[in-house]
Amino acid sequence: MSQEIRKLPYGDGRDALLSAVIDVVAEKGLRGVTYRSVAARAGVNHALVTHHFGTLEGLLAATMEWAVQRSIQETGLAGIADFDDQFADSLIATVSAEPELQLFQFEMILESRRNPQIRSMVERLYENYVGTVEEALNKRGLDTSGEASLAIFAALDGLMLQFLTISNPTKIRSAVTQVGQLVSGLRKSSNENDEPRHQVTPTS
Repeated sequence: MSQEIRKLPYGDGRDALLSAVIDVVAEKGLRGVTYRSVAARAGVNHALVTHHFGTLEGLLAATMEWAVQRSIQETGLAGIADFDDQFADSLIATVSAEPELQLFQFEMILESRRNPQIRSMVERLYENYVGTVEEALNKRGLDTSGEASLAIFAALDGLMLQFLTISNPTKIRSAVTQVGQLVSGLRKSSNENDEPRHQVTPTS
């Protein structure tokens, strides 16, 4: 007897497929993502994949965007300018609760070296993350010249990769708080300058 297919509302069906991609990649890697494997994990008919996303590439792109937005929201990355111990604890707790969400993104990053279509997705991933950090720092009037936002995000990104692989929570938490010192350094640098580093000279 075939597995019973659940009848889900439109939104639930789409979200179920996105969540299923995360689970399939965590278990089997990107090579395991097929119409049938994702639909089976979601408990829906595989025709829904093409209905909602058109192609597997479309499904992966939508999953990437969904994963990034969830990560930004749940880790509180937009509050990085107010970096404190609570931020460090929240970041580690969020990654611990849903490691598959981060592992999916790391899998996509590695695959982008071999697949130009995925590379464009990864470029948007980094744009979203670094842009979120940049916006948060700018709202606090902090100096982000010299790619400071990229450096801060790259440090956190690398630490979370180590956390998911080597996994030493105590050391990782300590290192995350050190990243907070970079943010504090930006604040001091900004306060020491009366004028922003980047000024636009009015044209006549």
